[in-house]
Amino acid sequence: MKNVVVIENKSYVLVPMEDYEALQKKAALKAKPEKLFTIEEARAHSKKLIKRWAAEK
Repeated sequence: MKNVVVIENKSYVLVPMEDYEALQKKAALKAKPEKLFTIEEARAHSKKLIKRWAAEK
């Protein structure tokens, strides 16, 4: 196949950008979010993550 590139013994396939974007869109449509937050839950969750990330530094 002419669209295969080998880098460090790993094979990669080259596809046109339009095909890649179509594949991304198809995958995104199949994925279902685990949970939808209300605005208040999203804010609380965001604050919790920010505090956790700040504590890691």
